[in-house]
Amino acid sequence: MVGIGHLKRRFGQYAGVWVGAFLLAGAAMLGLMALGTDLMDAADLALPVVLALTGLTLGAGVVISFFSGETPMTKILVLVLALLLAMPLLWAPVAAAVAIAFFADRPIEYSQVYVAFRLGVSDVLWAGSQVVGYGGFLDALWSAFQWVASVVGFISAWVNAWPVIRRLLGQEPSPA
Repeated sequence: MVGIGHLKRRFGQYAGVWVGAFLLAGAAMLGLMALGTDLMDAADLALPVVLALTGLTLGAGVVISFFSGETPMTKILVLVLALLLAMPLLWAPVAAAVAIAFFADRPIEYSQVYVAFRLGVSDVLWAGSQVVGYGGFLDALWSAFQWVASVVGFISAWVNAWPVIRRLLGQEPSPA
């Protein structure tokens, strides 16, 4: 038996961590830039810390699930989903750096941490591309990763934000 309530709670926390990592990385970079730090230096200072915090938070959620009273199948499913969603979650702070660089009209590729992250993801995707073949497959996988990670983050954020938005808008009028 799978604990659907536990999985829903973990997905909600995942969404919160995704949004939090995005906002924390963006705020840290913008704060460093306000102090006169160059964008690339700000990214290189902020991203390792936020990436580490994001990974630790994901790991903490898995460990907490393992020590919970949930069924073994639920615990295994939490672990599998954490492994599948780890890269999209780690993309959140990097996406903040990419967004800031886009609006600042600067190439993010000069950030050493961004390049290291991209190379790390490429190494993982390269292993997958070896199964399918060579050519432009790795570039297609990288593009797909960016889109899927951004969509996963947006959907998870929206699903958790929508109830709050509805409460802020007030109750719906009752039919007369």
